[in-house]
Formats: sequence, structure tokens, C-alpha cells
Amino acid sequence: MRPIIVVTGANGGVGFGICQRLLFQLCHPTPNDALPQGFAVHNIDPETLEYDELTLVMACRSIKRAEAARTKLLSLLDSYILKLKKGPGYDGRAQKFRENLVVDIVSLDLAMISSVFKFADELTVKYPYVSRLILNAGVASFSAIDWVGCVKQIIKEPVNAITAPVYYSQHTGEISLDGLGWVWQCNLFSHYVLYRSIQHLLLASPPSLGSRVVWSSSLEASPSFFDAEDWQNKKTEHSYESTKYQIDLISTRLDQLALQRPASRRVRHFISHPGVCSTNVANALVGPVLNFCKIVVFYIVRFLGSPNHPIDPYKAAIAAVHLSLASLTFITLFDDKNPNMTRPSKFGAETNRWGDPQVGVADVKDWEHNQAEADVLLGKLDALYQSFKSAEEVTMNFETASERM
Repeated sequence: MRPIIVVTGANGGVGFGICQRLLFQLCHPTPNDALPQGFAVHNIDPETLEYDELTLVMACRSIKRAEAARTKLLSLLDSYILKLKKGPGYDGRAQKFRENLVVDIVSLDLAMISSVFKFADELTVKYPYVSRLILNAGVASFSAIDWVGCVKQIIKEPVNAITAPVYYSQHTGEISLDGLGWVWQCNLFSHYVLYRSIQHLLLASPPSLGSRVVWSSSLEASPSFFDAEDWQNKKTEHSYESTKYQIDLISTRLDQLALQRPASRRVRHFISHPGVCSTNVANALVGPVLNFCKIVVFYIVRFLGSPNHPIDPYKAAIAAVHLSLASLTFITLFDDKNPNMTRPSKFGAETNRWGDPQVGVADVKDWEHNQAEADVLLGKLDALYQSFKSAEEVTMNFETASERM
């Protein structure tokens, strides 16, 4: 059976790493990333499946950059397969997978809700189902570095200052073309609209594949900056951290609600984060020299024992890929206090000091305190989604009527 996997923000950074890792892993009959990790309650899966084909959909804002990324991705895959062919015991599976691989590009601009609806419509026309939706794309609106705050955090908590810094100043009051908080829309709401708009495709996925949504969070996700009144994060000075925490809340609640439905009407939701990864997100603030110094510090901190510094996007992709390929038996964790509910957890990319990647798990912060807020937030998201959907339908009907005149 052919998995159809959609990855947003697939042309660079962790998104590209996810695509590369998926392709490399599926060259093998038993991908390492599909095996149980240390947190798995059960280590034996009675229904291990092998996939020798894949449709990968790269959802990107820039088609030009996406095409360049696809060319690079396939070149890396061909080199990897050539290496496998030269190894002992090669059975030809990787080449068969390469022949059955389809990598498509579909335009998606998360800063425009109309683009999300258009993207969903295009998927509906082109594909009979979607088995995995990896919501990786995101933005951060950094404006400057608070050097005084930086020094204070380094003195007070040096490792955390390199892991989850709070000294990046961010723009406030940025509004999207749709009239929403810009960071909030790009990171959370547009992804929610996408999920709801292709929910029928996820539900149409064959039972042997199932359907999952992997939401991308961050080590910086923090309830400290969550304000239920400013739920679109228009006023906060920490829109990135607050939005990522909202992702933790809604994904956890969506999965709990999913498990209350019959298996045939169930779309599972999981939270991943890439750890600390070297990408271009903050390069404009630090410049090439400081960026090099930053990466050196990342390696030093990792060598000193921090598990949260994969650094390389390929390694940082392990959590999202594990959640996409592993059996549900390995990644469904139940709450000790309430065995009928899934544990409010997020899965993160980790490494040992030598850079060997693995997946870790941690609890969603302050879940018990904010569980009710998750339900309220979901209600607001769905009401807003319905309003945009109705407006889109009116526009479509108007355009259709105009064409007939």
C-alpha cells in the first residue's frame, strides 16, 4: 500500500530534513526510525508493514525553491542508494523503492487562508487519500537580541540559554492579510484549517496505513507566555513561544478526542519538536560570524551532555519521522492517572554527546492547569475556520456565477 505523506515547509531546514530522512528510511525493509524507542511500553508489533512505494507531497510557498529542493533531495537519495548497492547483502529493495517514488510539489502559502483552501482542493483532486500530514512549516518574528537579557540568562541558566533562549526580542502587533495575528496564523491556524480541510482525505486512508497528523512544536513552547485573552498572539512579545504552546494544547486534545471515536473515523494527532537545530530562522539577527560561534557553542553544549542539540536538520527530523513510520503500539502512551486518556506528551529529537540521534518524550507543560483552555481554544479555532470556509464558498459561488454569465 502506498503511503501519501504531505510535509509543509519542505524545501528547507527541518522540513527538508524530514523529507530526506523519510526517503532514506524507506529504502530499508525495516526502517530504524520505525523501531520502538526507549519510552515505548510495548516493543513487539504484530503488524509490522513494509512499504516499497511512496508519494511525498512537498507543500511550499515558493515553487522555484521547492523544485530546487526536490532536485537536491532526489540527488541525495540516488547517492544513498548507490552506497547501499555497494554494501554487503544488498537485495535491490532500495532501487525498487526509488522507481516507485513520486515526489510532488504543491503551492501553499500559510500567510493566506485562501491559499490553504486552494491547496486542500488541489490535494482532493490529485490524491484519493492522505496517510500522514506533517505540519512542519512555521515562522518567528525576531527583531533583535536583548544582550542584557542574554547575559543574565547565561549566568542564571547557561544550558537553557543555549536550548530555550528568552532573550530574542520579537515584533508585536503583526497582522496577516486575513486580519489575524501573523505568527499565530502561519504556525497554528493555517495548519488547523489545512487539517480540517483535508480531514476527509485523512479519513479515507486505508486501514493498513491509518492516518496521522504530526504537529511541530518547540522546546521553547511555554505556558508562561500563554494568554487566553490574547489567543491570536497579537499583543504578546513572545508570539512564537505562545503559539507553539497552543499547538501542544490543541494537538493533545485532538488526539484525546480522536480516541473516543470508532477506529474508522479516527485521525491520530502527535506533537514533535526538532530540539535545537541550526537553521536560517535567526540568521538575520546574528550574522555569519556570530552564527558560526553559535553552532560551535551548540556542539560544546552537546558534548557536555545536553540531549537537546541534534543541530543537523537531518538528525532533528527523527522525531517527526518516527511518529510517521512507527507502529501506533510504540507511540501511544497512556496517562498513569487516567488509563483511558492518552498521556499529554510531546516527542523530541535528541542525541547523545557523539551525535547519535534518538527520540525522547516529555510531558506537555501545565496540561492539567490548561486542559480546559485547550477545549476553549479548539472551539475558537473551529468557529474561525467555519467563518473562513463560509466566506470562501461565497467567493467560489460568485466566481462560478460570473463565469457562466
